[in-house]
Amino acid sequence: MSVEGSTRAVVTALCANLGIAATKFVAYLLTGSSSMMAESIHSVADSSNQALLLIGGKRARRGATEEHPFGYGRERYVYAFMVAIVLFSLGGLFALYEAWHKISHPEPITSWQWVPVAVLLVAIVLESFAMRTAVKESNAVRGKAGWVQFVRRSKSPELPVILLEDAGALLGLVFALAGVSLTLFTGDGLWDGLGTAAIGVLLVVIAVVLAVEVKSLLIGESATSENVRAIRRAIESVEDIDRLIHMRTQHVGPEELLVAAKVAVDAHDDAGRITRAINEAEERIRTAVPIATLVYIEPDLFRGGASPEASPGTVSSG
Repeated sequence: MSVEGSTRAVVTALCANLGIAATKFVAYLLTGSSSMMAESIHSVADSSNQALLLIGGKRARRGATEEHPFGYGRERYVYAFMVAIVLFSLGGLFALYEAWHKISHPEPITSWQWVPVAVLLVAIVLESFAMRTAVKESNAVRGKAGWVQFVRRSKSPELPVILLEDAGALLGLVFALAGVSLTLFTGDGLWDGLGTAAIGVLLVVIAVVLAVEVKSLLIGESATSENVRAIRRAIESVEDIDRLIHMRTQHVGPEELLVAAKVAVDAHDDAGRITRAINEAEERIRTAVPIATLVYIEPDLFRGGASPEASPGTVSSG
């Protein structure tokens, strides 16, 4: 996934949310609408999240050290998980608390009545622009995958996070607009509280989805099936490698893949020939899958049967 594209989408969303948050907060001060308060906090949470993604991306670019020999690529996953926590607590739970308060003590909007409607309509336009940028950058890398599949399978957290946040922001604005409009038409502040509750539930759901997906990345996910097939073909194309016995892959960062493989060689080959075969296999793997930055290949003799080290999620021959 293009790091530049991810960063562009994050920066666009951050700029849009900062302006939207300030506008919504002014509208809340003028009208006292709980939906506007919930949307203000929602935009603040989104802005904080985008700042976290930018910080995570910068810290992940640090080079490997003796203490962290595989580098800091997974730090992007850590900050993405923090995004889910912020969205759940600062966004979702606060909105639900505000909704409970407004539903318990409903109040109509009596001053600057049409200000929140105007603000929400402008916010929808700005969020649509941010969403358009995220969709454009995602289309450049998602290939033929559907949107749900892209969010679930992406090894880079930034674009899926921004897509979910922008989609949630647009839907939240619709909820807020419905709540405010019904309150203005009926004079019953209960609708404002219900709109706020809908925003809170939406944010909690998005936060849970994000947490589940990023948790999987934090634990460690294997390469995509396409990359696994490409790596296997690269290894098996080497003349002096008889077969691939088994292989494991794991992402140590969004654009950094660890490949560990055991290959079968001829028992009569000398050390020099085996070394050349392994070096050639490593070169072909990196050509086929450029993100395979860490490649370890162990030569062995094939004794038949499935490798006892094979396990679900690995490639083995037998």
